[in-house]
Amino acid sequence: MTSTPEHWIVRHFSQANPEGPGCDSAPALLRRLADSIEALGPVEVQDIVFEAEMTEYGPWRSGTVYFHLPEDD
Repeated sequence: MTSTPEHWIVRHFSQANPEGPGCDSAPALLRRLADSIEALGPVEVQDIVFEAEMTEYGPWRSGTVYFHLPEDD
């Protein structure tokens, strides 16, 4: 029988496009997040949450990545 851990570690980071023209670019944000995830090495991504705040340039997009590292097990 496998036991369920009583606690676990979930790490996270958030990123946004630069403020100003282009802040509404979803592809740019996805590339930015993908590059950061890749730079972490072997991680297990648990969730990615996207948000947008309205600005004069359109929605200012950001994302938060929730993950854990192999050594967190």
